[in-house]
Amino acid sequence: MDKIKIHGGKVLEGEIFISGAKNAALPLICASLLTDETVTLTNMPMLSDIKAMNNLLEQLGTKIDDFDDFADNHPAKTYSYRTKVATSLVAPYDYVRKMRASYYVLGPLLARYGKCELSLPGGCAIGARPMDIHLSALEQMGANIEIKNGYIHADAKGRLKGAHIIFPGVSVGATCNVLMAAVLAEGRTVLENAAKEPEIGDLANMLNAMGAKIEGIGTAVLTIDGVDKLYGTRHKVIADRIEAGSYAVAAAITRGKIELINALPSTLRRPLQVLKDMGVKVTETERGILVDAKNCKLVGKDIMTEPFPGFPTDLQAQFLALMLTADGAAMVTETIFENRFMHVPELLRMGANINVHGHASAIVRGVGKLSGAQVMATDLRASFALVLAGLVAEGETVVNRVYHLDRGYEKLEEKLRAVGADIQRIKEDDE
Repeated sequence: MDKIKIHGGKVLEGEIFISGAKNAALPLICASLLTDETVTLTNMPMLSDIKAMNNLLEQLGTKIDDFDDFADNHPAKTYSYRTKVATSLVAPYDYVRKMRASYYVLGPLLARYGKCELSLPGGCAIGARPMDIHLSALEQMGANIEIKNGYIHADAKGRLKGAHIIFPGVSVGATCNVLMAAVLAEGRTVLENAAKEPEIGDLANMLNAMGAKIEGIGTAVLTIDGVDKLYGTRHKVIADRIEAGSYAVAAAITRGKIELINALPSTLRRPLQVLKDMGVKVTETERGILVDAKNCKLVGKDIMTEPFPGFPTDLQAQFLALMLTADGAAMVTETIFENRFMHVPELLRMGANINVHGHASAIVRGVGKLSGAQVMATDLRASFALVLAGLVAEGETVVNRVYHLDRGYEKLEEKLRAVGADIQRIKEDDE
């Protein structure tokens, strides 16, 4: 497996272009299954998760073409998707096990064809993320759901019916899946306690451009009037707020200065406020966000993960790493997933001072220095936390199992080298 080697101590300065959002692109790809016309997605990130989702759709009968393109004068990817008719309604284990977001095909296939078989999904081992909320909502819309032999068997016996659904908990995945199912359902669907993440707004906006009738975008109540047919469209994927937040921390942890080109401040209000409270200068620019920590003395600040617009769970690990370089102590509380401190043992190997209390919280105390070490990536966002620690650690840090990073960070080494990091990828063949 590839590794990433880092020699810490470099102050990062310059600009980084923020790619299209993985968490927006994945449901957008699946939404293309709702029409027999072509859906074109621009500003697409080049990630292993995107490749895996494309492979799954091709298995279902989607014709996919890709084009080299530019977004704000930076190289980007454009993909076109056309599913004239699905040749399979089965999302098999060999495809789904590689990526949890494969479950996004369930809603569209059930809405358009009335049937779907989906292998129970895999993904990062950051805690239980059951599909009960998805399945319960689809049952309320008239689907018959059965789980057997590791597969979800869903049958709508024709067309789904609109329903008034109150989600028992805020779920991004369930909101996206049921939203896609509802746009072709018969009658009106109301989704209460819907997730409000920007990626859901991006999906809803594209669906409306395809002919859907969705109201309440950006709120906790979505109202969808089903239509008989959706059409093709061309849509630009929003910028990745988690990538932007991760590189904002890279600027702060190295006491550097980085402008995040294409970043959307409106999607990062809470994390940017935490940076300001810690002592970092954060400025909105015409091109994105400027994060300036040069000559700044940072102090630790408590954070608690919450659904949007609260502090995102996908930035918890990165900010925890940042607190190690600040003065004082900070409490990091995780409320979304129960197993999201797996990076802590690896940071302890580098000299961190962290005490984890159960699965829910950790006390982080600033340390004078971190030391380079061999560390093991455990999941996508934890992997970036280890890279951040390596950027400021004395000596050499080697991050193993970086395939996790490839799922969510496009050209990571290239982007960090461009702002002064001493970082390189070691290919398995080079060892």
